[in-house]
Amino acid sequence: MSRGVVLASASPRRSELLNRAGIPFDICVSDVDENIDIADPCRLVEELSYRKAKRVFDDGHRNSTVIGADTLVYAQGEILGKPVDREHCRVMLNMLSGSDHHVYTGVSVIWTDEHGMEQSVSFHEDTRVHVTKLSDREIEDYIATGEPMDKAGAYGIQGTFAKFIMGIEGDYNNVVGLPVARLYTVLKEHELI
Repeated sequence: MSRGVVLASASPRRSELLNRAGIPFDICVSDVDENIDIADPCRLVEELSYRKAKRVFDDGHRNSTVIGADTLVYAQGEILGKPVDREHCRVMLNMLSGSDHHVYTGVSVIWTDEHGMEQSVSFHEDTRVHVTKLSDREIEDYIATGEPMDKAGAYGIQGTFAKFIMGIEGDYNNVVGLPVARLYTVLKEHELI
């Protein structure tokens, strides 16, 4: 059963990835409180993605397929969200420098089936990212670009930080913010597109 797709995210990167995948969609941003106490990064991103999708679904999109997503960086046993200021950004980049970390993106899809019953699927992807050793000057120069301020883990793999990425294990698009191939498979399996 085909229906309209709604992305419950203001992220321009997620919009770009869905556009590239050829999936038409509308945007409706959720205002969910993201401060929840879950220590496991896999469970956390799935829970946040579900809450985002559920809020939009319940707020007038019950006849749509609603997609929620949440991305975080997990380094040295700590969950890294978006930096709150330049100093926080500096701390995060020093944690990532010369080491490996994981990027987790949780995705939830919510829809109403042909019987009027609410259905949902949640999953997460994990990509391991290898970052070269950064000098203090490189960190300061990167912070000065303003690029890291709205990104989980204080960097964007698709921007100028790319020159510091030695390699990845897993889905590149997951690091950008949406594991499109797996999402497409879920949508297709449930005949939502």
